[in-house]
Amino acid sequence: MINPSLQVFANKVRKVGRISCGDIKQLQRDILPDGISCRDGAELLLTLERTVSRADRAFSDWLVAMMVDFVVWGTRPTGVVDADTAAWFASFTTSPTGTRTMRHLAEELGREMEHVAGALPSPDRHLRRPHFKDGRR
Repeated sequence: MINPSLQVFANKVRKVGRISCGDIKQLQRDILPDGISCRDGAELLLTLERTVSRADRAFSDWLVAMMVDFVVWGTRPTGVVDADTAAWFASFTTSPTGTRTMRHLAEELGREMEHVAGALPSPDRHLRRPHFKDGRR
């Protein structure tokens, strides 16, 4: 179940279309001080990363660290990613709208995992970032 504060945060971010430095501090301090605790919350954050047109650079670093902690170290046995989790995560990293953050996350997961029980594909490094309405990438 998604933390209600995280859902409110996501709704606000979607409305304004960006994630600011202040938003990241709010995530760290108030909303997810102990990190990501469920797959639904992780999916919400990964979806925000893909769909919000602008985000402070610190969001990428924070999201990668939180996702590695959740995926690799958040379940038993630690350091092992099971086949179900690998398939779930692959749906985000192999998306045609893959981003630098997703590629960075896949690389960090590869470094941190001790074992993966399923295929955890690396995202295509040549994927293009989506174009936004105002021409930015």
